[in-house]
Amino acid sequence: MTFLIAEDSLPMRQHIKRFLLKHLPNHHTFYEASDGREAVQLFECFSPDWVLMDIQMVPVDGITASKEILGSHPAAKIIVLTSYYDAGYRKAAHEAGTVAFVSKDHLEDLQTIFSSHLPDHNFS
Repeated sequence: MTFLIAEDSLPMRQHIKRFLLKHLPNHHTFYEASDGREAVQLFECFSPDWVLMDIQMVPVDGITASKEILGSHPAAKIIVLTSYYDAGYRKAAHEAGTVAFVSKDHLEDLQTIFSSHLPDHNFS
């Protein structure tokens, strides 16, 4: 599987990547973006299987980037990872067409999401 981690905080990108490496079977490829604009560009180049998208990024935020990616690639699977619990953000992410809205404090929720989309994989 290929992942695009779009997150403006390098330590958080590294934390998410370590989590995925620990909990996903087999070999995976990771691409990293520090803002929404870069995420859109990397998606266009690499078409990753999954995008893990932060909301608050400058100059292009995660909701805007998600809309742009999904506008061109409706089958893209984008999960919003955020520290914000605001209902407005959750609604905006849903309306943009993202697969899920996950708290950065609960990355273990990713396991359930991935399992439901890939039933032949075991996630530990």
